[in-house]
Formats: sequence, structure tokens, C-alpha cells
Amino acid sequence: MNIIPAIDLKDGKCVRLFKGDFDQTTEYSDDPVGVARAFSAFNVKYLHVVDLDGARTGTQSNFDIVRAITETTPLSVQLGGGIRNRETLDSWLASGVTRCVVGSVAVTDPDEVRAWIADVGAERVVLALDVRIENGEPFITTHGWTRSSELTLWSCIDSYLDAGLSHVLCTDVSRDGAMAGPNIELYREVLERYPGLKLQASGGVRSIDDMQRLREAGLPAAISGKAILDGNINAEEISTFQQNA
Repeated sequence: MNIIPAIDLKDGKCVRLFKGDFDQTTEYSDDPVGVARAFSAFNVKYLHVVDLDGARTGTQSNFDIVRAITETTPLSVQLGGGIRNRETLDSWLASGVTRCVVGSVAVTDPDEVRAWIADVGAERVVLALDVRIENGEPFITTHGWTRSSELTLWSCIDSYLDAGLSHVLCTDVSRDGAMAGPNIELYREVLERYPGLKLQASGGVRSIDDMQRLREAGLPAAISGKAILDGNINAEEISTFQQNA
């Protein structure tokens, strides 16, 4: 299983939100490129970057930061946050980003996103499906978790299978930034329903033990931001975990 460190960008800084709330922000560094360089020494291959400014406004203002990361580190970057049209998708891919993470538009305009997958390839598009669990069912949320929908996770994934969907990043938003542990049961059910899916778990990871639980559940990849930034998962633990993969 790949551990994927995460950097969230807001106002040019590396931050974390609590449960996606922009009013509950913790600033970690005013040098996101430096943070990425530090992560590149962790024996990891990928970096997950969230453009929070783009997610909130739909306008991307962090191209220079992301380009600096792709040019000065060996990490393959997947980036999400406010990618709502083909022009933005193409701009990020041209900036050196390996994969674009598409969230809200995947729910609001699935035909458009299906066309993107067909045009740029399934390996370059990740569906970010953020869910809230209600009465045992995972319902999709959109627009930085500010809007709920009546679409379930299962219905959304089903609608993309014939488009060649490969990568899905699934976040239980109640766990994100809350250090409550990942929703293992949810991810296990996703993999049982869609065994060929390249699923990325996100939200709630507290320690390397949580990563081990995710690996035992069969997860191909898991994202961690807060636990790594806070030092609850350190470089040595990540390196050993990856070497034992």
C-alpha cells in the first residue's frame, strides 16, 4: 500500500481544515514547497495536493507553488480543488501534475467528466467522492463539503464503470482532520463491491497502526495530512512501512 502525504494550500500556505471547515484552519507552514521537499525524503512516490482556494472559489491561484513542487521534487503530484472545466484540467496536467482529482463536477456533470476520462486517460483522473454516512448509507457531498446530495457513493461509482474509471479517492468527511480513525468498514465495502478499483482512503488516519489496518483491509493507497504534519507518523515509520509493502 502506498502512503500518500497531503498538503492543503490556502493563501499560499500549507494548512489543514477541521472537517472541511474553512473557519477552523491550522497553519503549518508558509513554505509549502519546503514541506513537499521534506516529504520527498520519506520513501514515498506520490504527493496529494489540495488547492483549497480553488475548491472554495473555482479560481486557481497556486500554479506557481505546484509547479515548483513538480520541478524540484521527485514526487508524482495528484492535485484537486476547484477543477470544474476542461481548461483547468488541462492547465494542471500541463503544469506537471500527474493526476487531477475531480470532485464536485463529477457529481454535477458526469457526462463531462466521462469525456475527460476518455480523452486524457483513466490514469490521469481521480474521482474524489466525499461522503457523509446517514442511516448507514454513504451520501455524496460536494463543493468543499458544503452541499449534500441524494446520490449515494454506490450509484456514483456505478455510473462511471463503463467509462473506464480506475482511481477513486474516498473521504468520510466526519473523520477528516478529526483524528478519529479511518472508516475501515466503508473502504472494505467499496473494495468488496469494486475489487478492481484503485481506491485511496482519506480521513481520520492517526498513526502508522491505522495505515496497517488499511493495508490489511486491502487498500491500494491511503492519504494522510494531519498525522504526518503533526509528527504522529514519522519518516522512519513511513520508510519501514513502504519497504515492507
